[in-house]
Amino acid sequence: MRVEDILQLEEDIEEWQATRSLCKSSKPDHALGASALASCKSQGYRRRTGNKSHKIGPNKRVKVGGKKIKGKDYGGPLPDYS
Repeated sequence: MRVEDILQLEEDIEEWQATRSLCKSSKPDHALGASALASCKSQGYRRRTGNKSHKIGPNKRVKVGGKKIKGKDYGGPLPDYS
């Protein structure tokens, strides 16, 4: 495998997103892969877990656990911390 092929494969993986049908399926969270689950949550198709709060807007903090909130890449208010 050439270096160019490996770099292209890595770019494809970084840009990959779970399909709507996979995210909306009845599969439980533990049956999905970590990357697919994170993608579904960021797209707003699956509920977020945990008791983490995020700053949304200039002065508002919101606990996101149990809510379907989109990430910034998908037009939502949650910032991207990567």
